[in-house]
Amino acid sequence: MSKGTLDDHNGPWTEADWLALGETNNRIELIDGSLWVSPAPNRPHQHISSQLWSLLDSAARTVGLRAFQATNLRVSPDLVLIPDLVVDAGPPIDTIGDATDVALVCEITSPSNASADRILKRAFYAAAAIPWYLLVEPDFSTYESVTLFLYRLDGKAYVEHATAKQGETLTSELPFPIAISTEALLDF
Repeated sequence: MSKGTLDDHNGPWTEADWLALGETNNRIELIDGSLWVSPAPNRPHQHISSQLWSLLDSAARTVGLRAFQATNLRVSPDLVLIPDLVVDAGPPIDTIGDATDVALVCEITSPSNASADRILKRAFYAAAAIPWYLLVEPDFSTYESVTLFLYRLDGKAYVEHATAKQGETLTSELPFPIAISTEALLDF
């Protein structure tokens, strides 16, 4: 992507405009006609994401689902987000997954995006009727602790289904059997 491509664009961005950017080194999300660019995740964030992917993909495959890391997800027309993890039943080769195929979406907060993950993205996922939302909250100062929140969709909003603080394991039989040890996520 060249800087000129972004600077020369006039008006709101559409999904077609966003797709025309092609592959980039940046994490660029399309939200209500605007582009949101996030910095690359730090190493602890990436480690947590990799550990989660490993745990969730194994469990999801037992019920015919797959887990993907940092993949494009169409939440609604002209709203394409890049969640940290998505568990879905959609085609594995598409450029953009669709929210209607998603069983669970996961965000790992970072210092630069914590409020967006807790509030804004949570609302977008609920509006798209994604049935499960996993929010991972690491301690940003030392990455020596993490808290997991598993939410289930109840009507048009998420309600807390299960929580695990540092030293605990998050368990749930839905949307598929899950057992996520907070200790394993921080095993650097």
